Amino acid sequence: MNEPNAVMEGGPPARRGWLVLAVLSAVAFMAQLDLFIVNIALPAMARSFPGSGLSELSWVLNGYAIVFAALLVPAGRLADIFGRRLFLLCGVALFAAASAACAVAPDLALLVAGRVAQAIGAVMIVPTSLGLLLAAFPARRHGLVVGIWAGVGAVAAASGAPLGGLLVALDWRWVFLVNIPIGLATIAVGLRVLPEVRAARGERLPDPLSVLSLLAAVTLFVLATVQGPVWGWGSPAVAALLGVSIVAAAVTLGRTLRHPRAVIERTLFRSGEFTVASAALLLWYVGFAAWLLITVLFLEQVWHYSPLRAGLAIAPGPLTAALFAVNSGRIAALVGRAAPAVAGTLLMAIGGTLWAALTTLHGSYLSEFLPALVLAGAGAGLTQAPLFAAASTLAPERATTGSAVLSMSRQVGSAVGVAALVVVLALPAPDALAGFHRGWLLLVVTGLGAALIVLGGSIRRTHVARPGAARGSEVGALGE
Repeated sequence: MNEPNAVMEGGPPARRGWLVLAVLSAVAFMAQLDLFIVNIALPAMARSFPGSGLSELSWVLNGYAIVFAALLVPAGRLADIFGRRLFLLCGVALFAAASAACAVAPDLALLVAGRVAQAIGAVMIVPTSLGLLLAAFPARRHGLVVGIWAGVGAVAAASGAPLGGLLVALDWRWVFLVNIPIGLATIAVGLRVLPEVRAARGERLPDPLSVLSLLAAVTLFVLATVQGPVWGWGSPAVAALLGVSIVAAAVTLGRTLRHPRAVIERTLFRSGEFTVASAALLLWYVGFAAWLLITVLFLEQVWHYSPLRAGLAIAPGPLTAALFAVNSGRIAALVGRAAPAVAGTLLMAIGGTLWAALTTLHGSYLSEFLPALVLAGAGAGLTQAPLFAAASTLAPERATTGSAVLSMSRQVGSAVGVAALVVVLALPAPDALAGFHRGWLLLVVTGLGAALIVLGGSIRRTHVARPGAARGSEVGALGE
């Protein structure tokens, strides 16, 4: 693999590449599982910390989400400079240690502090794992291996509710203890098989002002979205947070356009495919995050399922996502990367349409819920791999930074999706079902919007392609 502007130390032979994939998939699974498994443990945590209200307990989730979203890009940039393997394994160690601290936390304040430390470890893991994965395989295999990597994330989503339900039945602290053996095993194996990849010597640290402005923009925006339902969307606090985040985002954009060492470099967006993927992921994850939440709320609040039964009922969706994600690389090899992304986003919209049209107050799981769940799961599997694979179109020494930008789009979109769903469900409705029907339509709008972004980028790429360009490059790209 040629990396003219990056240094790879001890690169893995081809026969070891699949072991590298196994290690990186394991750590990505561990980090992403915590985005789903903790939710179901909140009621049990409330019993362990009497006197703590829902607003205080919510910081077990919000603290993780805010820190994770805010630090993704700076962490990805530092990983490219100081070495991806070093950064990833330090992140795994921190994540495992923070998980142990959460498991033994004697009070809520220390539990939230442990979750913040977990989030810092997670931002060192997720984009870096994708950056190492792209470096370990030739470009022709990127679709396949990124599909497997994305499929592991879908399995983490599928495992969160049922595994969390089983562990909480023992003790909610097992939700965190489960991370420790995974972390220790991946450190032991990773030290032996992972290559070290870093930018060329002499690479300087990113512009401090752009780092600080990006941190402020993302932190304040995500804080406003998660606290909006609590404080009120028209409250002065939420308005101030959104206003300052917009100013900070403008400063970040200005530094990106003018400063050669901005934390998000302008050169990243010379790849039209990367630009399209970033925008499509942001919008699509608004719907995806809403999907993950609304399905649980619908089954528990409307059909009155228990948490464990709801988790098992939802599992076919993410499992279908895993199946399609693992095979999305083969599909993209036949029809191009844009086609599965467009199909996947449209399947999410179709699933939302079916739920809005079919679900009733006392309905049948098999006829009213499961078909749309499988379609939406297939859409999730088809969409994620080709969009995240857009990081492979960047310069090799910026693969982890690009992966971090894509992951930031995912996290910001997810925060907006949850907040938007809360607003939609809170609007006046004649019955419990009407609010959920509006929520299903949120999936339709975001799915269609993301499909138009990807399709528009693909059409533009086809129109500007040079005469005689290979068909695969025209059809396979998401954008110019």
